[in-house]
Order: sequence, then C-alpha cells, then structure tokens
Amino acid sequence: MAIIRFLKKNTVFCVATVAALVTCFFVPPDAGYAGYFDWRTLSCLFLTLAVVCALRNIKFFTILARRLVLLSGNLRGLFLLLIAITFLGSMLIANDMALITFLPLGYFALSVAGKEKHMAYLFILQNISANLGGMLTPFGNPQNLYLYSYFNIPTGEFCSIMLPPFLLAITLLALCCLPVRAVRLTITDSFNEPLNKPRTALYLALFALSLLIVFRIVPYPVGLLLISAVLLFADREALLMVDYGLLGTFFFFFIFAGNLARIDAVHTALSGLLGKDTLLVSVLSCQGISNVPTAILLSRFTEDYRALLLGVNIGGTGTLIASLASLITFSEFRILYPGHTKQYFWMFTGINAAFLVIMTAAAKLFFL
Repeated sequence: MAIIRFLKKNTVFCVATVAALVTCFFVPPDAGYAGYFDWRTLSCLFLTLAVVCALRNIKFFTILARRLVLLSGNLRGLFLLLIAITFLGSMLIANDMALITFLPLGYFALSVAGKEKHMAYLFILQNISANLGGMLTPFGNPQNLYLYSYFNIPTGEFCSIMLPPFLLAITLLALCCLPVRAVRLTITDSFNEPLNKPRTALYLALFALSLLIVFRIVPYPVGLLLISAVLLFADREALLMVDYGLLGTFFFFFIFAGNLARIDAVHTALSGLLGKDTLLVSVLSCQGISNVPTAILLSRFTEDYRALLLGVNIGGTGTLIASLASLITFSEFRILYPGHTKQYFWMFTGINAAFLVIMTAAAKLFFL
C-alpha cells in the first residue's frame, strides 16, 4: 500500500525515472551526461519552493487570504476573489504552491456559506487560474523557470511574449464568473492566529533574494548557500517540505531529453515536427506527458522559444495530466469533497478543452 500511495503521489516522477533509465540503454552514461543538467534552474526552483514553504509554515498566505475572503460579500464576488488570489499567487509562489494554499480556502468559504454544490466549478477555475496566472513571470511556472534559464531569455522579452495570453486568460476567467449568481453570503471565521511579523519580514526578505537570483542579479551559488543556511536555523522543516519529487522529475527528464537529443533518428524526427509548428506540437505534447516534461524535452530540438513558451503554458489546460497542478487540484477535490469526482472530471474536461482551443487559436492568430 505504501508503494501504491507513493506511485499515485509521484506518478510523473516515476515516469521520468523509467524514461531516463530506458534511454540509458541507447546512450550509455559517459562524460556527455554532465552537460544535460541545468543546475541554475534546479537551484532557483529549490530556493523558491523552500522559502514559500517557510511562509506557509507561519500561515502567512492563509491569514492574508482568509481576511480577504471575509470581505467578498456575495457568491460571485467570492469566486472572483478566490480566482484572483490564486491567479496572482501563482505568479509569486508558483502554481502548485498556490493551489495547495488556496484550494482549502475555497472549500472553507463554500462550506461555511452552505454552497458546496459550487465546489467543482470553483476548484476548476482556481486550477485554470493557477496554470495560466503563472505564465507572466519566469518563476510563476516550473517550465517557465527552465526555459527562461535554458534560452537565457531577457526578462523584458519574456514578459512581452507572455503578456497577451496572460490578459486573455484574465478576461476568460472573469467571463466564467458571470454565470455565478451574486447571492449574499455570510461567512464567519474562528481562525484568529496572529501573524508572526518578525519571521514574515525575514522570509519575505529571503523571497526577494530568491527573485534576484531568478533574474540573474545575484549568483545562484551565493543564494543557495545563504538562503539554505538561514532556513537551516530559522525553519529547517521548510527544507524538508520542498517538493523533491518535482526536483527529481526535472533531474531525470534532463537525462531523458539529453539522451534523446543524441539519438539521430529521434533528433531528426522531433526537429522536423517542431520546424513545422512548434506551438501546436508543444500544446499536444503537454496533453500526453504534461507541460514540464514537454518544456525540457522539446527545448533540445528547437530554437523557437517564443512558440515553445506559449505552447507549454497554454498546454497546461486540457487533459487532467497536462499539468502537475491539475493533478494536485484533482487530488485535493477528491480528499475535501469525496463522492463527486465523476462530476468534477467531466466538468474539468469540458471547461479546460474550451480554454485550450480558445487560447491556442488566439496564439496562432495573434501572439506569434
């Protein structure tokens, strides 16, 4: 049972491990493996996740968001507020952390207000907002952090590429809230834990430092030593809470992608496909192997980072496995609101398919 639970929780990590091991038979380990890994991306991802875990441990995001929810007033306002919090949160603390933090908040608000029947719709919109909200910043989505580093994309150019689909996503999410009736809500909260101001100031300073590392202002080895040392004394539990499964997924997909790039037949085939339509190939690839593996794999076969960036961000919508964040949402819904997963799955598929078609069409017509 322990093995089954591990496989369910770390499915993509296990797939990455097997994929890497299989390709090792075709490209035996040698000195070339050393060039596969983007240590800067792995370091930035580790530091950002560690600091966010520290902030979660002092309930910084929960306290802030709960106070905002109490001000929502009506059901439509609650939807707009929770989607906005998740959307903006994914820009700052990464999409998976935003969902882990804010999905229970949506459950709390609807449960207290007696509106549980809207749970699936809210969770799906929060999931989409997390996937699409993080697209604007290099650190908002793991695949963004990797491509930003791998192609050494200037920050201004990165934001200019992702701003149009970002604005379209905001518009679509706002339209999705219109069918929700603006019925008045009464939400009370017995959660009165005070904010730890000294630790908040310390962790926000560390978060600011991690952003300077992402934006290449501070060398990542310096930040790796400094932030790790501070957290080792201030909150070593945060270092243990880091999503090492995600880091391991990156590690093994680096091996997988690096090996495939050295197999001539694979290199020729993928380069040919991407040469015809990088956006469409990356969007479709996400539907089958998720957006992070797609970013790592296809980056080895194309220089068109603009289309690849758009593809792996838009491609996060669609199937349940198109994004790691979607699997997190499904898991949280199943735990918090059991017995309604079938309804959730079909609603999720329909809404995400609509977003995928609209966003992909817009990218083809206007964003490239």
